[in-house]
Amino acid sequence: MTSIFRTAMGPDFDRLHPELRRRFSVGLASGEACTGRGVMSRIWHGGAFVKPFLALGATRNILVPRTGRNVPFVIENVPYTDTLGRETVSFVRTFLLPGRSRRFDAQMVLSPKGDRVLDYLGTHQHLASELHLGAEPDGSLLIRSGEHRFREGPVDVRVPGLIGATAEVRESFDDTTGRFRIRVRVVNDHFGPLFGYEGGFTATYTGIRARGVRPGLRPVREESRA
Repeated sequence: MTSIFRTAMGPDFDRLHPELRRRFSVGLASGEACTGRGVMSRIWHGGAFVKPFLALGATRNILVPRTGRNVPFVIENVPYTDTLGRETVSFVRTFLLPGRSRRFDAQMVLSPKGDRVLDYLGTHQHLASELHLGAEPDGSLLIRSGEHRFREGPVDVRVPGLIGATAEVRESFDDTTGRFRIRVRVVNDHFGPLFGYEGGFTATYTGIRARGVRPGLRPVREESRA
């Protein structure tokens, strides 16, 4: 067994920086969870028209409705088997903004074909996105989102481009500082940049048997449709 990320990337995984290879080897096979702690130098969003959508998404821990600079940040990557029997890795991001922290939750599983990762967003996994992962020449990881789908009860529809968005995540490791660097941009084809953040963090690894999955980390509802 290998991690869901190594399986999805195939030989390209070995082109990543060694620290990124370890971080994205987190899974049931490795027996490790990863916690990143650092500072987002900037959290931003687009024009005023974006705010209602961000506020709505924040009710289910999707995106972040506030901006800020030098915001303390925690990301929890914990592998577990969900109620459907799938290996899952949490990507729960907590932004410690003044007055109130905000969470951006995602749970990742391997697609049925094994060639990409499925990203279920929020506390109820109503939104799902295909993620395409690739190694850049400098050893950094580039993740681009593909099709987005909204699923609730019998509803299973593609999110149209007019209101949907494309996410791009670049993660690298700085050997000089010993820190991971991350930059996230969410862009709509019609309205331009909607949301993003960038900053750095360090990572620690713990055994999943000793750590377990803390209460509140898993979603309230799990979506079976891939």
